[in-house]
Amino acid sequence: MGKAFENIRLERDGALALVVVDRQDRLNALNTATLVELLAALSDVSADESVRVLILTGAGDRAFVAGADVHEMVDRGYLEALRFAELGQKVCAALEEMPKPCIAAINGYALGGGCELAIACDFAYASTDALIGQPEVNLGIIPGFGGTQRLLRRIPAGLAREMVITGRMLEADEALRVGLVNAVYAPDELLDAAHETARAIAEKGPLAVARAKRLMALGLDLPLGAANALERESFAGLFATEDQTEGMRAFLAKRKPEFRGR
Repeated sequence: MGKAFENIRLERDGALALVVVDRQDRLNALNTATLVELLAALSDVSADESVRVLILTGAGDRAFVAGADVHEMVDRGYLEALRFAELGQKVCAALEEMPKPCIAAINGYALGGGCELAIACDFAYASTDALIGQPEVNLGIIPGFGGTQRLLRRIPAGLAREMVITGRMLEADEALRVGLVNAVYAPDELLDAAHETARAIAEKGPLAVARAKRLMALGLDLPLGAANALERESFAGLFATEDQTEGMRAFLAKRKPEFRGR
């Protein structure tokens, strides 16, 4: 995790990794280089066994990610746009498929690709001044990083359609009310709240956390019976791990467990 990046920062604090999109002069807008760096950073975090939780946020106090960089996009043709969308979808898939939980700390604008990154995370916390949406229709395009599909799985379908088709954006309180974010905090409390949740998760059994995340993602697209079968198998499989033995023995001994991820 020692790579140097130009458009993002990757920091580690014990079992926590922090990825910061850092293009403040562009409100942290996503260009190709930034997406490439994000993909590399997420790959590093996913492979680092010492990391158990990821927090994703934006630099400064104005924007999480204000969308894709229109300056780079304006003259693109079909093939360039297709490659850009494929890259953005890979980044979102990396967040969704990573075995460690991902927390989006939405500090300001989370528009277009920023909204798509946030909803690819497992949890989203927003600052009181956050503004979240998919306003691509105002530019004559649509979301390209999975926004049309993940929004439908995150919030009521009618509202998801309204956001994508009209470009309507949600303030933090409404985003909380409809379940788009998990909690809302004052701007100066947002990152601390995300860290508090991350530290709590880091104390849990990492194999169990990873399996729970994967099962709940897969279950969205499976019949209930098939999803329950996967759950049974995973439940039983965890009884073959050292973490299960440690967790239950610690519980019976009334001490804190020391999970090792094996």
